[in-house]
Amino acid sequence: MRETRYLIVGGGMAGHAAAAAIREADPEGTLALLGEEPDRPYARPPLSKGLWLGKPEERVFLPDVPGLELRIGRRAVALDPVRREVTDERGEVHGYEKLLLATGGAPRRLPPGAVDDGAGGRIVYLRTLGDYRRLRAAPGKRVVVVGGGFIGSEIAAALSTTGREVTLIFPEPAIGARAYPPGLAAFVTQTFREKGVTVLEGETVAAVETRGDETIVRTGGGESIPADAVVAGLGIVPGIPLAEAAGIRCSDGIDVDEHLETSTPGVYAAGDVARFPCAALGERVRIEHEDAALTMGRTAGRNMTGARERYDHLPFFYSDLFDLGYEAVGRLDARLETVESWKQPFREGVVYYLDALDRVRGVLLWGTFGKVDGARALVAGRTPVRREALATALAP
Repeated sequence: MRETRYLIVGGGMAGHAAAAAIREADPEGTLALLGEEPDRPYARPPLSKGLWLGKPEERVFLPDVPGLELRIGRRAVALDPVRREVTDERGEVHGYEKLLLATGGAPRRLPPGAVDDGAGGRIVYLRTLGDYRRLRAAPGKRVVVVGGGFIGSEIAAALSTTGREVTLIFPEPAIGARAYPPGLAAFVTQTFREKGVTVLEGETVAAVETRGDETIVRTGGGESIPADAVVAGLGIVPGIPLAEAAGIRCSDGIDVDEHLETSTPGVYAAGDVARFPCAALGERVRIEHEDAALTMGRTAGRNMTGARERYDHLPFFYSDLFDLGYEAVGRLDARLETVESWKQPFREGVVYYLDALDRVRGVLLWGTFGKVDGARALVAGRTPVRREALATALAP
């Protein structure tokens, strides 16, 4: 058995941020990271952004953490919190004093009945650097992207800028319809079309089949679309099986307290998999974005060394879609009432999301930057606001 003071399961950005924070607080403690991927920790946002725009692959890798032992290419399959041991798929046992679960999530997949045996291996579920490499190496220019949400829209835009012929398929009435107000969603959808993307809104994938070297995507509406590559951007399922089997409390993710500790003392969770009490929103949430991974990882790492810091940060997130871009905080839910304040319609402005009590639950800074702290303050205030006051609250 290999013993270490601090063990991190998960080789993503949250795990790396935790390792760096642990090393800053405890320069001598033994520290190891057990990760399923064969690559050392790297930044994930470039997978659907910068790597397609010319960023060299080597620049996505995160800095080395002094004294961090990387045990990568190994999947954790069992956790015994009583004995404080994690077993990997090779049967090796990793003992620990403090444990961080930064297990992220697995991509949601197309229904098995819709994908034939040959086509299954041709679908890229863009989540890892290995997935990016597979997509980059795919021959031909015709790409079908399934999913019109955060990841699907980003990768469709990025692929289109490389000269690929992109078809984007999703069941909603417009790109980002679950998050953007209708007028903005319609504008984004039209922008994609103007940039050369074939957009099939309100459409589903009925089947993905092989025909020789070609892949055929059949839609619910009866269209047959030939593709050289198929990318599915359907979100993730949180990686809770390891924790759940160990008796750690889980719901939509691994439940943690305000210190990011799980229901089992000495075991913490951070990043995409962690469901934490968000003081600003007054509810438990799980956030799948870079700022959440980095800030949660750092706080969890410090707390593993003995600190008792509360995680009271409201993470922000961002996206780039051709020449459109935004930053946002809180809940971007189009079912909420929205108040829009535009300096230039659908190019530069702010969208506020209000609940039934007229409290700001989310802020979308569309083409407007440097206002994240102000947006956080509005959400954290948790008090009713006057709609007329929002016209100038975060005016671009």
